[in-house]
Amino acid sequence: MSDIVANLAAIRARIDAACARAGRPAGSVTLVAVSKTHPQEAVVEALAAGQLVFGENRVQEAQAKFPGLRAAHPAMRLHIIGGLQTNKARDAVRVADVIETIDRPKLAAAIAEAMAKEGRRPDCLVQVNTGDESQKSGVSRAEADAFIRAARDEYGLPVTGLMCIPPVDQDPRPHFAWLRDLAAKHGLPVVSMGMSADFEIAIEEGATLVRVGTAIFGHRPAPA
Repeated sequence: MSDIVANLAAIRARIDAACARAGRPAGSVTLVAVSKTHPQEAVVEALAAGQLVFGENRVQEAQAKFPGLRAAHPAMRLHIIGGLQTNKARDAVRVADVIETIDRPKLAAAIAEAMAKEGRRPDCLVQVNTGDESQKSGVSRAEADAFIRAARDEYGLPVTGLMCIPPVDQDPRPHFAWLRDLAAKHGLPVVSMGMSADFEIAIEEGATLVRVGTAIFGHRPAPA
């Protein structure tokens, strides 16, 4: 058994255990396997182990890796989880099933225009910068309510949920709880939060998607 297969089994077991501890039903959390910077062969191994949901940071990398796999795996779903430039909006709409990083009006407008041109409407998540960190993408806490409403009502995006990446030097639990409550306030069923180091805490706080990369695929290869 390869490391990827074994790692996936271990992560799934930890997800099930976290759901049980939180009194949540099995299957209430979807694992997004973050394959960014890893080769297509790693994705193929994960697919063979039954993993069908993947996350990529860069649209260009997603375009190179995934379209050729869809014919054999029609149930596969691809999430774009990295910051998105407006000039990549149309490419993102073409390749993705979920775009997790809608965070500003200009991008919302570009995604809406791309959807109209492509005839595809991938689900959208609003990324909230819960730590209000200047170096991070995401709408600020103060502007989140207004932007969520605008993304749905003004730009007509199919917003299904929220996403966050808490500050690395803080307890993530309050950030996860805040995002969960904000999603509930807006009637949004999807809450994407938690990564390799903290996904079990995120599940306890209501995550419906967890984004796990290193714990499945290992450390990212060094850039060439």
